[in-house]
Amino acid sequence: MKVPVSAAGDPLSLLTVHAHPDDESSKGAGTLARYSDEGVYTTLVCCTGGELGDIANPAMDLPEVKANLQAVRADELARATKVIGFSEVVMLGYRDSGMANTEANNDPSCFHQADRSDAVARLVQIIRRVRPQVVITYSDDQQGYPHPDHLAVHDITAPACAAAGDPLYLPELGAAWRPQKLYYSAWARVRMLSFHDAFLAQGITSPYDEKWFERPSADHRITTRIDVAPQYSRRCEALRAHATQIDPTSPFWFGLPDDEAARIYPFEDFILAESLVATVDHGVIVEGELRRRHEADLFAGIR
Repeated sequence: MKVPVSAAGDPLSLLTVHAHPDDESSKGAGTLARYSDEGVYTTLVCCTGGELGDIANPAMDLPEVKANLQAVRADELARATKVIGFSEVVMLGYRDSGMANTEANNDPSCFHQADRSDAVARLVQIIRRVRPQVVITYSDDQQGYPHPDHLAVHDITAPACAAAGDPLYLPELGAAWRPQKLYYSAWARVRMLSFHDAFLAQGITSPYDEKWFERPSADHRITTRIDVAPQYSRRCEALRAHATQIDPTSPFWFGLPDDEAARIYPFEDFILAESLVATVDHGVIVEGELRRRHEADLFAGIR
């Protein structure tokens, strides 16, 4: 396979930062699979080992699994990332912080307690080595799921992108490299509504109850919509690899057949948070109304 390159002649590289094993499969897995298929170098940075994750699958709620949960989740992560096609997986080395306002938040080794300058430096070293033009992280608005580790992922990624491009910042970590675009992953309200309506149309109880629609919508912020229909089944396979975290009988994840779900909403959505390159004008007037025109490629303006 010919390696795709940027307009500047550099191999295309995409780095995504996640909090725990399984996050890489529930947020943007189809997109990473798509770019991996194109020959883009794809890197996952996983900030914690997920040691404190709840076992959501009753079939895996076993004493031997609980006793070795970190090792089990590491094996699950290895299987899932192989399915997605990541070129490289890097563990940032922090302990899971647990859910908000729990005693685990006070563990000095957890990500929530990590010195932010240390975490930024660790990420800078990775960025300078793999030289991504595009980085994906979590949104600045996490009202729907304010997990301490997800908040920390957001807090370190943008500063790390900026610091990585500063030749005066810790030069011993490698030659300066500035990612050109920073995206936030997003779960669109229109996606949830599409699936909700599909469940109801088939006479199936929708897993999207009222609490999902009480969450604030970020649809007006979405700038980029990636078609992942050909990779949709791999996203589902990667999710199923996380057997402790994902119940294979869950209607939320698998209530519709993979091919039908891919037809109903074949996209993954992103918010372009920072860009150093010219990209599409995301606003267009149609019949007197401002409507959004979405990017269809994270590397738009870079290739």
